[in-house]
Amino acid sequence: MTGVSEKALFQSNPLGSTTTLDEVRENFEFLDDWEERYGYVIDLGKQIPKMPDQYRIEDNYVHGCQSQVWFIHYFDPESNKLYLLVDSDAMIVRGLAAVVLTALSGKSPQDVAAFDMDKLFQDLDLLRHLSPTRGNGLRSMVQKIQTTAAGL
Repeated sequence: MTGVSEKALFQSNPLGSTTTLDEVRENFEFLDDWEERYGYVIDLGKQIPKMPDQYRIEDNYVHGCQSQVWFIHYFDPESNKLYLLVDSDAMIVRGLAAVVLTALSGKSPQDVAAFDMDKLFQDLDLLRHLSPTRGNGLRSMVQKIQTTAAGL
């Protein structure tokens, strides 16, 4: 997805700009147990702007997720930055997507494609607390994002 008219939608996403990956890491370290971290992840998901229905189409659908998940992007060639938006019908998936967005949105396509998301998930101890199907869905989301970035 590209175009000047959509740019405002992506600029309204605070994840990756106002809310940074460093902030997420610090908050995860501060929170003592998974219940608190789970609540924090849910709260992060609430920061994602709602994706307009017109983008909830098959081409934007992320297959392999337990929940319904859509992914769109905007590439700004002038700044060489890729802006991302993910939406889901499940609050925990929106939260997990928010973690992904803090790491990847607003970065160059090269940085997005090369980012070691497995290491981030390991550092945050995320996958151990998710069902196998939820973990596979999260990996599917990241794969679609990184494949898109590699194609730009």
